[in-house]
Amino acid sequence: MEFSPHGSSNHTAEITRLHSRVICQNNGLAFRDLNHNGILDIYEDPRQPLEARVENLLIQMTLEEKAGILFINGSDVNDDGSLEEKPGSTGNGLNAANQVAEKKMNHFNLWGIPGAAAVARWQNNLQRFAEQTRLGIPVTIASDPRNHFTRNIFAMPAVEFSQWCEPLGFGALNNTEIVRKFADIARQEYLAVGIRIALHPQVDLATEPRWSRISGTFGEDAHISARLVKAYIAGFQTNSLGPHSVACMTKHFPGGGPQAEGLDPHFDFQKGQVYPGNHFDYHLIPFEAALEAGTAAIMPYYGVPVNQTDENVAMSFNKTIVNGLLRQKYGFDGVICTDWGLITDAIMMGAIWKARAWGVEHLSEPERVLKALEAGVDQFGGESCPEYVVELVKSGRLPESRMDQSVRRLLRLKFQLGLFDHPFVDESLVPHILGKSQSMADGLDAQQRAMTLLKNDQQLLPLHHPVKIFVKNMDRSAAALYGEVVESPDLADYAIIRLNTPWIPVETDLSFARGFHHGDLDFKDKEKAEILEILQAVPSIVVIYLDRPAVIPEIAAACHALLGEYGADDFAVLNVIFGRAQPEGKLPFELPRSMAAVRNQKPDVPYDSENPLFPFGYGLSYT
Repeated sequence: MEFSPHGSSNHTAEITRLHSRVICQNNGLAFRDLNHNGILDIYEDPRQPLEARVENLLIQMTLEEKAGILFINGSDVNDDGSLEEKPGSTGNGLNAANQVAEKKMNHFNLWGIPGAAAVARWQNNLQRFAEQTRLGIPVTIASDPRNHFTRNIFAMPAVEFSQWCEPLGFGALNNTEIVRKFADIARQEYLAVGIRIALHPQVDLATEPRWSRISGTFGEDAHISARLVKAYIAGFQTNSLGPHSVACMTKHFPGGGPQAEGLDPHFDFQKGQVYPGNHFDYHLIPFEAALEAGTAAIMPYYGVPVNQTDENVAMSFNKTIVNGLLRQKYGFDGVICTDWGLITDAIMMGAIWKARAWGVEHLSEPERVLKALEAGVDQFGGESCPEYVVELVKSGRLPESRMDQSVRRLLRLKFQLGLFDHPFVDESLVPHILGKSQSMADGLDAQQRAMTLLKNDQQLLPLHHPVKIFVKNMDRSAAALYGEVVESPDLADYAIIRLNTPWIPVETDLSFARGFHHGDLDFKDKEKAEILEILQAVPSIVVIYLDRPAVIPEIAAACHALLGEYGADDFAVLNVIFGRAQPEGKLPFELPRSMAAVRNQKPDVPYDSENPLFPFGYGLSYT
């Protein structure tokens, strides 16, 4: 029983018996005919109104089945697409089939994957497995971003998906057509393997330069972010949610950018989300645009909005934020899913990763679930503990009617996406959609165009052949296609140096936390001296990866040309340097002049550091 939302011609009628019910499939439709009471199962009949299907399924669900739908967690994916537990599988140590059978769950997110074909096969196997459950509720697969050339810990390795610049690059281009093209191509690639929920876009604002999650944003300007998020959602969801849509979960409400000292609230060393500039409402502007665009879901962040509401608790536990602001003021009736891991502690590489239950650490795990549901959330990310919901309902602490509100929203989205009617993907289409040459070319084009030319003394760029070049932190074989690569700066006409924006790991036992780009943004003495030695020896082009706003006054002064990039491979960089592509980006955030200026700026206010080295929106061109 395989049906594809991609135009497959598999319309052959097929009849399969499933737990004493007949499933009739014809012309791409699937619905149960009569149950053993002789009553049409409306929820399986695509000819019935959506709300009738939702209600008919809801009244048939047990308490345990309702509780299971309120949780989404990760899953391993075997390299052969099978569902069995196997050593060395790619993922985060969880098995979807076990969670379906034991926890009644039917939402899963994917992290590391072995390949696109394996995911498509696994997805179909999982849908067949779910079809054998009592009600046959299909699974919904979600994913973090997969389509960026990135060193960002939050974006998944591309693994056959087209590689574009990071969202900061889209902010630098400020071009809605490019963003919509990106989202449309990514949507097609997601659909090919069965991913139906995008755990993005991220529309936080990069107003605190030290924050470790800036690379996932469009930058620090709320109005640019608002323009781009509408195009992003339109590309993923299409004009209306349906079988050809990937639902967007816009995050992190109400804007996670203003973290004190940039310390991320994934971890207990965070110091809260702060608004010394009284700019709380400024951070809401992109979310207002996302709501106007019809985002299917919203994810609140971990942060505590310090002294902004009646209690200093994290967003998903905060009734003023979720129910008061998002539900009541904005009238949002879509799915609200917590960020990952708010309820239970986890073991991460041998260390305890504490639950992100900031402000409610004293509550028991079931009490945390209750507080979040009372705040207005529908689903718990990164958790597999529906037994707590069952316990809360049976004890009378949680009305079943409140749980039903969330179950309705989650079922409605499954129906809107056509999962009950088209749960399978056509595996034969995967190699024709993933790795498509035009999609790859479009991604490379975005990487190139997003680059920002910050300095170009005496119109040094673009370089012209023949030329001898010394390269650092770049693939020599790639560079050799553009010029003669020499062994040392003193033999070169020019040096090309790729740099990363500096960061300082936080001292902690949790290795995952040490991978976050926290801390100072400037190069320290020894590393800076080594860079300057090259810049003073030969005319040099510096290309710096701007996942955060780098503090580079001495380097900017010493180099002859300076380019900022937001996720670009060596070929993209070299194409720009040698004039095969034009840099069009404008800075999506300002580059501060010093760390003192960074420390003195207000974390909730955009472009407010004193006398920035390069202001917001700065960018040169070759013409």
